[in-house]
Amino acid sequence: MKFGVIDIGSNSVRLMMWADGTTLYKHVITTRLGEGIEGRPVLREEAMERTARAVADCAERAAREGADAVCAFATAAVRRAENGGEFRARVRALCGLDVDVVSGEEEAMLGLSGALGAADGGIVDIGGASTEVCVRRGGKIVFSVSMDVGAVRLYDRCGQDEAALSAHIGPVLSALEGCPEKIRVYAVGGTATTVSALLQALPVYDPHKIQDHCMTAEAVKALAGRLLHLPADARRALPGMDVKRADIIGGGTLLLSRIMEKLRLDCVYASDRDNQEGYVIRRLLK
Repeated sequence: MKFGVIDIGSNSVRLMMWADGTTLYKHVITTRLGEGIEGRPVLREEAMERTARAVADCAERAAREGADAVCAFATAAVRRAENGGEFRARVRALCGLDVDVVSGEEEAMLGLSGALGAADGGIVDIGGASTEVCVRRGGKIVFSVSMDVGAVRLYDRCGQDEAALSAHIGPVLSALEGCPEKIRVYAVGGTATTVSALLQALPVYDPHKIQDHCMTAEAVKALAGRLLHLPADARRALPGMDVKRADIIGGGTLLLSRIMEKLRLDCVYASDRDNQEGYVIRRLLK
């Protein structure tokens, strides 16, 4: 079976082509569906239009490349928006897809399944509008939380102001009380993979170099401080930077650093495998 899986996030629309147990490739279109949602939980007209068209383009591409099935799921931006139903209707009218809006708990499980398969361990998934942390031990979920904080929402609220970002992030992380320590944790999602690419100064994104890259707490903290104090042009010019993520990556990196501090993690491992692979495992193959 060949699947086209479309992830509609707060920052981007991603198409994954998957066949016979293998991710063939991932294609990303930055649309910022979640812009402005921090102030009011309503999706903006322009953001809905460009995102719905990106989904339709991805669906057409997947069908053209021979997908036996094409599906789309949405996360925090659509989940918390008062007009999420309007966005879903717009996608349905454009390309006939019914968008599956996953809960925060399910989003965490998708990331865990994608990064770890059935193995024990944990994941941190920093998205545009929410962040999930999930841990499995002995084959059972022992901790799972979805927090209302993400890279796009941090940028909308605080910009590049490190003090304001820290003041906002601190109280949110109280949700991590009781999370098990001394676990192998994978960081998934666009923030994590961009941090990995930046730490390795990759001239071209390479999923094989991202996968299992150990990102130390010291290196992530130093990178966050650097990103937040660089002017925009200098950030965009950094080797490994996704230029369409350059404005939000500073706050996202700081959030990852603070999560690592909270959980006393010396290192997290980057994973290019994430909730899209998890969606295939948990939804399509079942």
